[in-house]
Amino acid sequence: MNLNRRDFIKTTTILSGGILLPAYLKSCQSPDQVYDLVIYGATSAGIIAAVKAAQMGRSCILVEPSSHIGGLTTGGLGATDLGYADAIGGMSRGFYQRLREYYKDDSKWKYEEPQIVGANDTSWFFEPSAAMAVYKQMLEENNIPVVINDRLILGSKGVNKRGKSITSIVTEKGNVYYAKMFIDASYEGDLMAMAGVSFHVGREANSVYGETLNGIQKVRTHYHIFPGFVDPYIEPGNPQSGILPGVHGEEPGKDFEGDHRIQAYCYRLCLTDVKENSIPFEKPQGYEELEYELLFRNFEAGENRIPWLPHMMPNRKTDTNNRWGFSTNKIGINYDYPKGNYGLRESILAEQEHYQKGLMWTLANHPRVPEPIRTEVKKWGYAADEFTHNHSWPTQIYVREARRMIGEYVMTENDCRRISVADQSIGMGSYTMDSHNVQRYITRMGCVQNEGNIEVSTGGPYVIPFGCILPNRQECDNLLVTCAVSASHIAFGSIRMEPVFMILGQSAATAASLALETNTGLHELSYPRLREKLLEDGQRLDLDKEKFLPLLPESEPLRERKRIDNEPNLSKGCVVDYFD
Repeated sequence: MNLNRRDFIKTTTILSGGILLPAYLKSCQSPDQVYDLVIYGATSAGIIAAVKAAQMGRSCILVEPSSHIGGLTTGGLGATDLGYADAIGGMSRGFYQRLREYYKDDSKWKYEEPQIVGANDTSWFFEPSAAMAVYKQMLEENNIPVVINDRLILGSKGVNKRGKSITSIVTEKGNVYYAKMFIDASYEGDLMAMAGVSFHVGREANSVYGETLNGIQKVRTHYHIFPGFVDPYIEPGNPQSGILPGVHGEEPGKDFEGDHRIQAYCYRLCLTDVKENSIPFEKPQGYEELEYELLFRNFEAGENRIPWLPHMMPNRKTDTNNRWGFSTNKIGINYDYPKGNYGLRESILAEQEHYQKGLMWTLANHPRVPEPIRTEVKKWGYAADEFTHNHSWPTQIYVREARRMIGEYVMTENDCRRISVADQSIGMGSYTMDSHNVQRYITRMGCVQNEGNIEVSTGGPYVIPFGCILPNRQECDNLLVTCAVSASHIAFGSIRMEPVFMILGQSAATAASLALETNTGLHELSYPRLREKLLEDGQRLDLDKEKFLPLLPESEPLRERKRIDNEPNLSKGCVVDYFD
């Protein structure tokens, strides 16, 4: 590996009070070292994969392109998207068990009385700093070398292959990492793409995989919408005046057809109402009031709810998510993020951050926001003791969807509903098939509306097969993909949860280790042996089928858009366009 000791020290995560552990130094003494496993992306999946590989006696290194480790789990998503808790086992469950132990220490409760967190032996709700502490402990215990701020060269120069096998990856700093096996644990799927593996970005048409929930869904989208008539034009009623920011003037497309668009991103904000630990919302430099005109008009049309979802975490903190028609998601700015270069991605992240900071200040201070909402929002501020190295702003955006591999097996809506049940399970998912809104358009009635939000139950746990993390055997034979997995848009909407990514990280590392142990290719690996090891290590590969029969075996019929619970009773609504 072309990484000398000095460069390693400069780019490696300091995991122990500013001093590198001896094992970290030892791992870089040889510039020609070939690891058993290189893991790209220190997300939740990447960390679990590295720990499992080390536990199985494999030499590995964890390479993270940013300065942040832990992905969304340490990035503000403390309200775990769970589904059925019994579907989560192995090291993923072990992580949440460690969090429960963390909160048994009364000294961790600085801003409220100590209390029992979670159910049974787990804690599914936690502070970002708590998740970070647990992950660092796991990395330290297993002497995992972690390199941060070391990005893969995008393009053909970033991955070296011999035939169908990756031999090394190359970073922008000139570091070369050699290994026998590789895991792409990034949300974006950069290593996968640079290795020449097929992928998809956007929504497939329903017809591609025989689905009902994929593609454009104007009729079915009835959550997180504008319930009243909101005019899209700068001068209301005058199309010649221009369209307001956040609305595109393109045709939204026909229901069920595919498109290039992806669901919106946001930062999951960690807020608090504890004054001594709170940083007030400030108006960002370059604030433009017009950016929030849709918000104002939505209130004026009768909306009376605070447009956020603040899940409460320990110590009077929140995991704050998008909610209702105009909220923390800046819809439509991220279409080019998955395949974009680093500069383009950074500009998208900066735009999202600026928008969300402006939104929080607006909700707390702008006179066009209803006074009761301003009063409530002013009680909150950024938690001063979280993300302290980044001015209390989250260091990881919620990449809800980017590239998705087209691998040996493509998971679809039918798998999630258990209409189809694949062989060779390596774990389970169970969360709702969930897509946030994808676009904001002008309806035929001449008003603003959102499209793309889908929230449909799977009806119970479902199996995730080995083929979902395996590239096509003709494209790459020593790579596993744990986050940008092989799935359709709507199936990925259920799979894309942090506990599932950890499950897949463990299973990927186990498969790689067994393949090395038996000198077998990944595609030829004995599944019975893999299954035996996964079960031995606590993975849950299926549940009692009598107990968890799918509740939705048939395709649910299309319905007209309905008003949702506690939606304002507005006299003039802006309903969906019906079928073209």
